[in-house]
Amino acid sequence: MFASSTAVNWLEKSPRGICAADRFDSTGDPLSSAYDRLPLNALRVFEAVASRLNFGEAAEALHVTPAAVSQQIRSLEDYLQTPLFRRDGRRVELTPEGAHLLPGVRHGLDALEATLQRLRQERQAGAVNISMLASFLQRWLMPRLADLRTKHPEIDLRLHTSPTVVDFARTDFHAALRFGLGRYGELHAERFLGDWLVAVAAPQVIEKHGPLPDTGDLARYPLLHGDELDWAHWSKGDTRSMSALRGAFIDDSASLLSAALEGLGFGLIRWTLAANEVRAGRIVLASDHVVKHRFAYYFVCPKAYASFPKVAALRAWLIEQGSQFPAPPEPEPRRERASKRARERARG
Repeated sequence: MFASSTAVNWLEKSPRGICAADRFDSTGDPLSSAYDRLPLNALRVFEAVASRLNFGEAAEALHVTPAAVSQQIRSLEDYLQTPLFRRDGRRVELTPEGAHLLPGVRHGLDALEATLQRLRQERQAGAVNISMLASFLQRWLMPRLADLRTKHPEIDLRLHTSPTVVDFARTDFHAALRFGLGRYGELHAERFLGDWLVAVAAPQVIEKHGPLPDTGDLARYPLLHGDELDWAHWSKGDTRSMSALRGAFIDDSASLLSAALEGLGFGLIRWTLAANEVRAGRIVLASDHVVKHRFAYYFVCPKAYASFPKVAALRAWLIEQGSQFPAPPEPEPRRERASKRARERARG
């Protein structure tokens, strides 16, 4: 009876009222008061300085002044009654006590951040945050989003484009669509789409130069170069004379496709990016030679997020879309291709 009465009296005096985090000892005093005394902000500042061994850089990362950083470190050292850093001019080193403290602080901050992110992700309402390559969004996903809205009107997407791998523990992303080998550590990774590299050009380029031979000499053709596959590796013929082929180099796949659409030359493009333009007739396949890409597209997310209803629905929709995406057309037999070209010339 006494312990219960004491707890009630404390609750009546507390300006916070009761919350689920409050705990009581045998005398009815709140154990959470120990947490109230923890210098959490100072610990965050300590981790920032210890990671950089530079007070100025830590202040810049935390968007505070160096003086504020120094004050927080002093308060933490006073709290622990031990120095954490040894300063010699501009040089900063951890003391043995600081080095002992750092792993525990990092583990605690990581656990706290992961818990907060998990709570944010588990909300039933709100958008699904997803990251991917800009070229993939523009050329493959965007034309299909109307179908997603029709089938899943409850899913709102927040789309982010970047080649950088997502750190799910430190961001609010639910998933990422990644182009790679599927090696994503402990994350849930599911292949939903393969790809190929095809040679393409604008119709007027084909009309002027003809289709590309796949057996060697490409020096007389206006070639566009990218960073996924060079023409020497694409060719099936003698490539000894192809080490210095001329032409513009473009390191962005979407821009390389735009250059081909503008008639600037022949380009090696991923089929996922070029397929719609080929079907529309804005570019054409310049060769029957198709190279299977060693990478594929993967739906990647933390294992805990894979069961979230909206994430699961988006993943299933992407797998369905990927299974319906047609591969590049099969090469026509040489005799049939020659006959077709003759008929086209006769009609022209």
